[in-house]
Amino acid sequence: MTSLQTKTPAVATAPAQPPKVPKAPRSANTTRLIVGGAAVLLAVAFIALITSPPNDDARPVSLGFSLNSLFRWMGGLNPIVQIPIILVIFGLVVALILLLIEFAPRAGRGYFYARLAACFVLPVLAFMLLRPYQNALIWVLAIALIVGALLFFADYRSRQGAGYLFQLVTFMTPAVLLLTIGLIYPTVATIYQSFFDKTSQTFVGLDNYFWVFANPEGFWSVVNTLIWVLVAPVFSTIVGLAYAAFIDRAKGEKYLKSLVFMPMAISFVGAGIIWKFIYDNRQGEQVGLLNAIITAFGGQPVSWLDAQPLINTFLLLVVFIWTQTGFAMVILSAAIKGVPTEQMEAAELDGTNAWQRFTNVTVPGIRSSLIVVLTTIAIGSLKVYDIVAVMTGGRANTTVLGFEMVNQQQRFQSYGHSAALAVVLFLFVLPLIIYNANQMRKQREIR
Repeated sequence: MTSLQTKTPAVATAPAQPPKVPKAPRSANTTRLIVGGAAVLLAVAFIALITSPPNDDARPVSLGFSLNSLFRWMGGLNPIVQIPIILVIFGLVVALILLLIEFAPRAGRGYFYARLAACFVLPVLAFMLLRPYQNALIWVLAIALIVGALLFFADYRSRQGAGYLFQLVTFMTPAVLLLTIGLIYPTVATIYQSFFDKTSQTFVGLDNYFWVFANPEGFWSVVNTLIWVLVAPVFSTIVGLAYAAFIDRAKGEKYLKSLVFMPMAISFVGAGIIWKFIYDNRQGEQVGLLNAIITAFGGQPVSWLDAQPLINTFLLLVVFIWTQTGFAMVILSAAIKGVPTEQMEAAELDGTNAWQRFTNVTVPGIRSSLIVVLTTIAIGSLKVYDIVAVMTGGRANTTVLGFEMVNQQQRFQSYGHSAALAVVLFLFVLPLIIYNANQMRKQREIR
């Protein structure tokens, strides 16, 4: 027998080549180059606008009216007449935005020229309506034209088709303008002002920040703020959690919760006045509750709000904790009710006691709510002003950053010190905001 053998022809294998990285199309590179160049020109024009020397002899250049003149004219009218005028103006602005959003993505030569006109006309109108510029009209027009050209070019080269990017920008611009005018511009202006003296005329570098940590008013405002942000959230959360756990599903739960939540409905000013009577000290018959008790047992009255070191600060903290415990209790009580009963029953079958079930099942189950309560109360304690202003006025080393910032500006007209205190306060709040944002992002990823 002869065996038949099939021979397979050898196939030469070429050496493996590294995968080719697709190159960006020339149009994308051109778009990036033009957009980057326009952004540089826009930054140069804006810097030239804000640094151009003022000319007192120059006449204001505007469209004949501005928002400032419009509000002044409305201020002289009867309030009943002002309401329909505001509603009409608001309606016209909303109608214009909706009209642009509706017709933006439509194809056709007419819509093309309408987008082109809107890209250039709207920025000019926006800049000229904000206020009449003096000796800077050329830079205003330059910024408006660059913004319009950049928007039109980016919209024309958009992958989704002409009109899509214009529609998106038109829809988002009102919110961006409000955020810029109400949030971003004041932040940048405050940081800039913190490097100048009390008159905002002379550059002093970091002197204002040295004052914050070296001067008694600035130093105690920083120390007390740190005490507030460390003590207030912890105690408010602990007391609120304990109360929520004890009265959970108890008889008369809603009435017991109402009693604890009631201080939350009182303003900080009202709470400060209430507790100022409790701490009150005077010669003769005592009105303050604490001193009335002390004198009833034969003791001497104590000036509680002047007691140092740090005793008066902790007494102010009691007022804040009293108002915030109800908030912590409500949030944590709702979170406790959301813990699955199956987990509690399984833990009980394993032979755990009530404390072990609370620490090993309930607390991990409400971790996200605990973080929200802690960070919310911490941010509130960083911004506290009313309690200190009403009860002590910052005397006896009870000042905090929020109060001292206002005090330096209004009482001493020291804008540089006030701006530096505001920046320090912002730096204290920033880590809490970042941490909260990261926790929210992680929760969204889990979901």
